[in-house]
Amino acid sequence: MRHMPDAMSAAAQAPLSDPAEYRKALSCFATGVTVVTTRWQDQDWGMTCNSFSSVSLEPRLVLWSIRKAASSLPAFTQSGGFTVSVLSQEQEAVARQFATGDMVARFSGVPVQRQVSQRQRLTQALAWFDCQLYQLVDAGDHHIVMGQVQNFGWRDDVQALAFWRSRFGQLEALPA
Repeated sequence: MRHMPDAMSAAAQAPLSDPAEYRKALSCFATGVTVVTTRWQDQDWGMTCNSFSSVSLEPRLVLWSIRKAASSLPAFTQSGGFTVSVLSQEQEAVARQFATGDMVARFSGVPVQRQVSQRQRLTQALAWFDCQLYQLVDAGDHHIVMGQVQNFGWRDDVQALAFWRSRFGQLEALPA
């Protein structure tokens, strides 16, 4: 284990009440990048998300979180389910596209496949999980959205897109 020096930088000693410094500290944890989609009131909804995580193998459960102030909150919490597409390193532009704009613009030009659930998955994604809504957990300014995986798929011919310190990069497995 690496020893941390006693004298930390000014940024590392920021007051606990500073939200900008808190976000910087959180950004030190590298994550994968996903697009979460749903179908609600005859419209496709989608958003970029990096809070995706596995929860359980039996039953198959995953989670992600959504801001309570998000305009798409009703779609994701009332539609009955969602699909998570794990983005590959070639999909940085897609991650940016699903982060802003209206829903029509977010899906524009993105290859998708409609699932039996009627939700869309991104066909060029590294992996995907089609989920039934399992549980919503109230958590501060977010809701944790948990889903039971009904169907999934993956490929091993591309590398994962990563997000670290507010920048995109790639995750790559080291040789065994």
